[in-house]
Amino acid sequence: MTVIRKVIIQNYKQFKNLTIDFNPDINIIVADNENGKSTLFEAIHLALSGKINNKPLLQELTPYLFNIDCIKDYIQQLKNNTSSDVILPPSLFIELYFQDDDELNQYKGTNNSLKENAIGVKIGLVLDHDYMEEYKQYIKDPSMVTTIPVEYYTMEWYSFAFSQIKYALFPIKSLLIDNISTKFSNGLDKFITTTIEDILEKKENVELSLKYRQLKQSFSNEDSITKINQQLSHLNKDITDKNMNISVDISAKSSWDMALSLYLDEIPFNFMGKGEQNSIKAKLSLKTKTNKYKVILIEEPETNQSYSNMSKLINFITKNCSEKQIFISTHSSYVLNKSGIDKAIFLNQGKILKLNELTQGTYEYFKILPGYDTLRLILSKKSFLVEGPSDELIIQAAYKKKYSKLPIEDGIDVICVRGLSFLRFLEIADKLDKNVTVFTDNDGDYENNIKKKYREYQDHQHIKIAYSTDDSLNTLEPQIAKINDINILCDILSLDKKIYDNSIKISEWMQKNKTDSALKIYNNSSQIIFPEYINNAL
Repeated sequence: MTVIRKVIIQNYKQFKNLTIDFNPDINIIVADNENGKSTLFEAIHLALSGKINNKPLLQELTPYLFNIDCIKDYIQQLKNNTSSDVILPPSLFIELYFQDDDELNQYKGTNNSLKENAIGVKIGLVLDHDYMEEYKQYIKDPSMVTTIPVEYYTMEWYSFAFSQIKYALFPIKSLLIDNISTKFSNGLDKFITTTIEDILEKKENVELSLKYRQLKQSFSNEDSITKINQQLSHLNKDITDKNMNISVDISAKSSWDMALSLYLDEIPFNFMGKGEQNSIKAKLSLKTKTNKYKVILIEEPETNQSYSNMSKLINFITKNCSEKQIFISTHSSYVLNKSGIDKAIFLNQGKILKLNELTQGTYEYFKILPGYDTLRLILSKKSFLVEGPSDELIIQAAYKKKYSKLPIEDGIDVICVRGLSFLRFLEIADKLDKNVTVFTDNDGDYENNIKKKYREYQDHQHIKIAYSTDDSLNTLEPQIAKINDINILCDILSLDKKIYDNSIKISEWMQKNKTDSALKIYNNSSQIIFPEYINNAL
């Protein structure tokens, strides 16, 4: 099976420079919103089809296809240029590298950014030098240049062997399922139309088109239509010398897919629920002729799906991809676990991570860990890592007191992580540049449990460690008990003030009743003083 082993994207939308190595069978792309999942799929499909939004690339040409940072760099270069040299506008390109395949040797060469002798295809937008004089006039006054002149660009679509790509002859085709219906006016979903045409044999497609044309022609022979046309004929003399009548368009542009519809249990496809539509699209795509679509790109298959239907869909996908390379984007831990966390590619602000790039211990840890917490870390804008449910409640209470809202309202997810596993999560956060704050106890030994353990993260740009240096206050409960008024704590915790007359007794009760005490503190956060290191971190 011919598969894509690598993609290199330069200056395309979010990606100024991106390289990803792919799995040969299934690739699960996991990222937060606005991190490029759709752009990645769009780029792969563009390199294989020459189209974007179902239109040829040049018809959709706009400065917004280019990475915003490369445009800013270009404008700055123009303004800073004091020489007579012409500053050329930036180019963008997408390269797909394929595994070696004797049938594709004609596409093998070094026409790629790595100068690697490989099988592949490269599509790009570059300045058309036929417009060089016009371009020089465009940049004559750099202060007037606010973007790149895409009107002077041309598309280049070549194999790594320097041969021009022709879509009809290129053997690697892709199918992009974006869960957004692109419909003809009054017609069947375009995706379904294309897929059905691929499933049917050539003779069956011809027969379907012929029968539809005959059906339309019979329309004019209906008695009621004949009477209407007779009435119209009386107007001919005043309007035109030609015969005027009402009929159905039988030209080539009016094919069966403009009027016929797919039905499920007597209900038209377009009137089915979105979840059912998306499921059918995905399943039909995997049932098309295997020699047509080699690459299937499915965006968020969990969209509009119930848990049980999502399970059926993922099972179907994983069982029917033996002769296709599958790319799935998802926010769902279930999709990730069901398809195989080994197949996951985590994407954040242009940073790429695969689990097998982690240290062996961390890799094994996340292989057996349910994917939910992993995804929470990756999909959140920022994360607070805490040691347990009681700590989670107290950190949320402190945040609520300080900002009058919960952390999640600011895009911050508070995640419970066992203390021994903090470093596992921080390894992922480090590789993906995720903003993470760890709230941890010193457990009576600041030197070993904090200073030595988190040495490499003490001055980290994205990772902060919040802790107490006082060994006598080994956990959160004694810290809260020490700095708060005893009477206030007894009132909040519903304790007998005669019995719990000092901070040590209150601390011991809180540690024996962690969740209960944390919940009461959460509900009365305005009356509580929180430890300084927590307030500083917040």
